[in-house]
Amino acid sequence: MSENVQAASQKSGAANEVVEIVKTVVYALLIALFLRVIFFQPYTIPSASMEPNLYEGDYIIVSKFSYGWSRYSIPFGPPLFHGRVFGREPHRGDIIVFKYPPDPHKDYVKRLIGLPGDRIQVKQGLLYLNGAQVPRQYLGASKEDSGYGFVRDVFKYQEKIDGKSFSTNDFGPNEELDNTDTFVVPEGYYFMMGDNRDNSSDSRVPPAQGGVGFVPAENLEGKAQIILLSWKPGASIFKPWTWVLDARPSRFFRILQ
Repeated sequence: MSENVQAASQKSGAANEVVEIVKTVVYALLIALFLRVIFFQPYTIPSASMEPNLYEGDYIIVSKFSYGWSRYSIPFGPPLFHGRVFGREPHRGDIIVFKYPPDPHKDYVKRLIGLPGDRIQVKQGLLYLNGAQVPRQYLGASKEDSGYGFVRDVFKYQEKIDGKSFSTNDFGPNEELDNTDTFVVPEGYYFMMGDNRDNSSDSRVPPAQGGVGFVPAENLEGKAQIILLSWKPGASIFKPWTWVLDARPSRFFRILQ
């Protein structure tokens, strides 16, 4: 009889231990979900559209609370409510992660150039905001891989919007998006551009042509704050040697402007 009692006690103890492990995992997941929804979320940069400030393979942290919360602050974007809760106006020059308007399953990252009511135009590669040219200073040129099998000249500039300075890349004054009509940003929307000006399909391009168009306020997910880690393209979680060989430590913990 005592052996049966001991065996039953051992089974009960094992069951309780499994229950405690499951509870710990559930609590950890709930805490992680809470932090992800309320405070911060990581993203990996998938393209070169924000060079020279963000590179493909950069692992960035985005603050979810900077502009308040929308349905897209919650994983999978359930239609629980519309608009923003505790919404705050973003600032021109912020680097923002947002849901791609034609397909909210995709995340995009660009720089905010125009607020509601602003007039935006590009003429011969120069950016105009409300009729005034955005100041820029030439920093020099370099040769860079285009990503299409050839090397080309890239001209670098320092631009300044509302007191915020940042670098941009430019291929020259007569590229496809270097001369546009005037865009008037509607109420409740924003105008985004990539820092890699001639290699970014952004608000200058309508969604029907594969671009971003105007971005609804509801689609803003948060402000990019810091590059936490960075790896060169080609690094893979399934290739442990690339974790070290393809790391870019000079970009680790870089505050974004």
